[in-house]
Amino acid sequence: MSNQSALIVQRLWNYCNVLRDDGISYGDYLEQLTYLLFLKMDQEQVQELGQLSSIPAGLSWTSLTSLDGEALESHYRHILAELGKGSGLIPVIFRKAQNRIQVTQKITLQFAQLHLQSIISPPDTGRETRFFVV
Repeated sequence: MSNQSALIVQRLWNYCNVLRDDGISYGDYLEQLTYLLFLKMDQEQVQELGQLSSIPAGLSWTSLTSLDGEALESHYRHILAELGKGSGLIPVIFRKAQNRIQVTQKITLQFAQLHLQSIISPPDTGRETRFFVV
């Protein structure tokens, strides 16, 4: 496994530990992190790689950045519901998605930790990958 892959895996396990401590099952926290990472990686592909977003405006990672607490949790539930509608790859990924993180502070913490770091880095930029460890 490459160093970059090992760092990503370690970050994911750090997030999972926070959720597991609250009694959320392995499958549930893996599912939640998958949704959050999908949104975050789409935002990074737009911002850092100049690609077009696969996520409709108003439902992207950036739509969550100014929110916290109950507003963040409510909008995240709305995003999951809306992205699961229609046809194509995105609705297939998000079909029947639900927020299983029941503690508002935990979803705020998970979002903040992902927001503070880059999951991907542009190739050949020499830029270090940032990460925040719980």
